[in-house]
Amino acid sequence: MSFLLPKLTCKREVDQAIKGVAEKVLVLRFGRDNDAVCLQLDDILAKTAHDLSKMAVIYLVDVNKVPVYTQYFDISYIPSTVFFFNGQHMKVDYGSPDHTKFVGSFKTKQDFIDLIEVIYRGAMRGKLIVRSPIDPKNIPKYDLLYQGI
Repeated sequence: MSFLLPKLTCKREVDQAIKGVAEKVLVLRFGRDNDAVCLQLDDILAKTAHDLSKMAVIYLVDVNKVPVYTQYFDISYIPSTVFFFNGQHMKVDYGSPDHTKFVGSFKTKQDFIDLIEVIYRGAMRGKLIVRSPIDPKNIPKYDLLYQGI
């Protein structure tokens, strides 16, 4: 389903998306088109893109084509999903040590829809970090890896 969503293929395109999307949540999925978990996440994103079109814009970013952002957001696991609102990086408290991105795939479409609604409403109130509405059982667990230390 990744062919249904627009792709950003270079740093300039990612920069333009971050600066250009206004009054909507910008969703950037970092991953690879041929990865099984990425394909599962892309399916959820593609099925919800129309329903969330008034609140969010979704783009796919290949980690190999934009190494600057892959390193900046410390993308060591794929897929990783990063959120922005009006050029501002939105953080989400998932109950894990990392609030900068969602790692892995969402279990259900409703989990993703609920998360976008919470980020959108929080951002409209000026918040930079919101609490995740997703059931902790549905949030993938992982160990943080610090490479190059």
